[in-house]
Amino acid sequence: MLSIIIPAYNEVEVLDEFYHRITDVLDKTDLPYELVFVNDGSKDGTLPLLEGLCQQDRRVVVIDLSRNFGKEIAVSAGIDFAKGDAVVIIDADLQDPPELIPELIKQWQNGYDNVYARRISRDGESAIKKTTSYLFYRCIRRMTQIDIPADTGDYRLLSRRAVDALKQLPERNRFMKGLYAWIGFPAIAVDYRRNPRHAGVTKWNYWKLWNFALEGITSFTEVPLKLASYVGGFIAFFAFCYSVYIIIDTLIFGNEVAGYPSLIVTMLFLGGLQLVFIGILGEYLGRAFAEIKQRPLYFVNKIIKK
Repeated sequence: MLSIIIPAYNEVEVLDEFYHRITDVLDKTDLPYELVFVNDGSKDGTLPLLEGLCQQDRRVVVIDLSRNFGKEIAVSAGIDFAKGDAVVIIDADLQDPPELIPELIKQWQNGYDNVYARRISRDGESAIKKTTSYLFYRCIRRMTQIDIPADTGDYRLLSRRAVDALKQLPERNRFMKGLYAWIGFPAIAVDYRRNPRHAGVTKWNYWKLWNFALEGITSFTEVPLKLASYVGGFIAFFAFCYSVYIIIDTLIFGNEVAGYPSLIVTMLFLGGLQLVFIGILGEYLGRAFAEIKQRPLYFVNKIIKK
């Protein structure tokens, strides 16, 4: 049995077309399946539309979350409720084509636990977004000890043992791309061309993407903390050498009042650097604070199925 997890937030314009395309694909696989839609606090007509799909198709299950928790949590909720021997995670916007699912299934049947779809192109996206995404995935691979595949998202198939492993990870700040790689198990890529959105507008902006990048970096690497230590140590050594120079220069040539501009520049530079490093510490401390509170990842308003 297959479970298809579809997180949905304000996707009323595309859900009907998505449903018809994915059912057309899955009906040809001759495998039983369920469609697990996770309504992540949508404010448009997404929930009524999903309720209608539920009434006409017994294979549709709707997990209605109590509010908007974000895509990473919505995917985690779908993983918790999925019953299949294999689980496919796919967005509803049709940028990730459902027609790729048979190839994912084929690789799963060949013995792979994590079959991830790798983008060879990103049609319909700006050059800035393509460039920043390219740089982020390659930077985080260098910064962490986990081999996080580049140019991949949530679109993938996971075996039951991979799903069960993910369900054991308790962290509240969830960077799912890193968690998929962290659990290990045999993995393989399936290449595809990513399409533009079928309808509607993206829910991501550059501020959200920046916070998403911070989430990934602080969840899987301590490199920023180590970098702060290295830079701080280097500056401390440089300051010590400079202080020795000042003492010797004063003893030999005497003390003059000149040097006010260089003094101000040095103070501003060191003060700004300290604020940056305090910010880095704050990011890690804030995430530790969220983990210590041990709040549930989400709450379910209702589960809808026929």
